[in-house]
Amino acid sequence: MVSAIGQLPRNQFYHYVSPKTRTVIQIVDVTYPEGPITIKRFNPSDGGTPFTSPDESISAQMMWRIANAFLPNHPINFDRVLGASYNTRSALEALLLHTPQFYYCYPGRIEVTSGAGSKIKHGHKHVMWCPDKPHQAVKMEEAETDIVISEVANVDVVYEALVLPDAATQEIDIDIKRRHSQIQIALIKIGEQLGFRTWIAQNDKGIIYKNQRIGEMNGVVQSLQDEKMISAFDGASKAAHLIDCIWFKNGRLMPAVMEVEHSTGVTSGLARMKNLQDAIPALRTRYVIVAHDDDRDKVLREANKPQFQSLDTKFFSYSAVEELYALCERRKIRGVTEEFLDCFMESTLQLTSA
Repeated sequence: MVSAIGQLPRNQFYHYVSPKTRTVIQIVDVTYPEGPITIKRFNPSDGGTPFTSPDESISAQMMWRIANAFLPNHPINFDRVLGASYNTRSALEALLLHTPQFYYCYPGRIEVTSGAGSKIKHGHKHVMWCPDKPHQAVKMEEAETDIVISEVANVDVVYEALVLPDAATQEIDIDIKRRHSQIQIALIKIGEQLGFRTWIAQNDKGIIYKNQRIGEMNGVVQSLQDEKMISAFDGASKAAHLIDCIWFKNGRLMPAVMEVEHSTGVTSGLARMKNLQDAIPALRTRYVIVAHDDDRDKVLREANKPQFQSLDTKFFSYSAVEELYALCERRKIRGVTEEFLDCFMESTLQLTSA
């Protein structure tokens, strides 16, 4: 991997797979045989240049972890291999894809649902090492594949059937909302396992799960007025009541404030969280955008806008939610610190990605 990247021209700017990502990468230096690799990242459309951008390092440790995950013609998901570690992982992915033996692909994704068996849906972006089929260097190529995978290793993430209340079905597409609700339910169950109580947006409480409104599930907060961290501040309850998910702990801590962005724009969720921060400016918490893995760059771009930088927003990908959910379901983990959550979330302010 190091040798292949080292053979790429240094005087060229390299793009990410998503055409929406305007940030480019330049290789500064390569240390053989194992790294690190020094790079610069900047957004030319915002006036960024190699001269004004700091050096960043793609560490040898990260490259070893990725290298050990590759098998010939076998797709891997960088975010799943690395979790929320290493803020240059997307840059390593992009540079590898410009080398001849690496392709990007979208293998099918298995989703298991109660009563309906399993379904194959469009999967997340993966990288595949194809040593016997090199493509032209300095170009990215997509590989067609009929591979179908389960993105939660050794565990089926099973979501029971969801039924939306009539009021909700009049306003939104049920299929889109369903995925949003599945993630909310996973967050409720994760919170319950970690000893948190969970607030769910007022307009989502009527969704039916296992013949029960999700607002009536164990551990779900019934009223924000019962939470002193909210009720003690003017305007905080109003700012919080439509936020998708808030975790409370011991009546004095708020581990995370989360917006699940599936069908709506990231900006609306950031704005709701900013309103809450303005109402409780001294509150220490994690402000989190939960979104599809492929929306990572969009989240990074929006969260880095000046009006939202005070949030120090975390990105919690769907695959990371499912990984943590599966871990909670299998191992019934207890006694972990809040910092355990940081292993599954990524700070957006470490990057300027658009």
